[in-house]
Amino acid sequence: MKPVALLAVVALLQDHPESNLTRGQIGTVVEHLDRDGEQAVLVEFSDDQGQTYAMIAFPADQLMVLHKTIEAA
Repeated sequence: MKPVALLAVVALLQDHPESNLTRGQIGTVVEHLDRDGEQAVLVEFSDDQGQTYAMIAFPADQLMVLHKTIEAA
């Protein structure tokens, strides 16, 4: 699996009720984590005013990287 880049915009692929997050919620990767050979990414979730409401580590396979397509004029 290709690594998720820092500052990549990602969506959750499954619900995480223990964190009050649901499938499809969008966040930003803010850190790469590696503990005892297990890799994860720290994802920050913010509201429309930029206030962080959750910051949680996820394995990359629980996330979908979102890409913005730029249309030619």
